[in-house]
Amino acid sequence: MLEEKRASCPYCGEQFTTVVNPEDCGNSYIEDCFVCCRPITFVISEDWSGKLQIETRDENEC
Repeated sequence: MLEEKRASCPYCGEQFTTVVNPEDCGNSYIEDCFVCCRPITFVISEDWSGKLQIETRDENEC
């Protein structure tokens, strides 16, 4: 089942809601910010309790 998560652009700070597939846990993908059009890297993981998390990074961050 898809989950909605809150995230923010690492460049312009715009906050938005994105839809995440729990099956993508451990993966990352890139999408452009809908405000500033810069590429955001989304990293999907689980916390220690198994709750799905999403982290946003700029294109130069490891």
